[in-house]
Amino acid sequence: MAITLSERAAAHVSAFIAKRGKGLGIRLGVKTSGCSGMAYKLEFVDVASDDDVTFESHGVTVFTDAKSLAYIDGTELDYAKEGLNEGFQFNNPNVKNECGCGESFNV
Repeated sequence: MAITLSERAAAHVSAFIAKRGKGLGIRLGVKTSGCSGMAYKLEFVDVASDDDVTFESHGVTVFTDAKSLAYIDGTELDYAKEGLNEGFQFNNPNVKNECGCGESFNV
């Protein structure tokens, strides 16, 4: 079981945590949402929970909960810039279908 970050994503997260001036890492999870059933949620972690599952990737700690891990195990979080657009991309090997807008998925 693992969740990883690409070097670009780790550099982006590290720079943002440094700019914020606080943070232990990022939390990646899922929530029920969208037209395909599940959507990713990504937030900074300032305080860890006792039931957190953690992974270390390129110097960044990734937090998740056990329920979300069942849907995102093996996911690599990447960060890409394409023209004027930039943002995180979720490379999740568990995804069976995605909605047309790319905001939600199912496994």
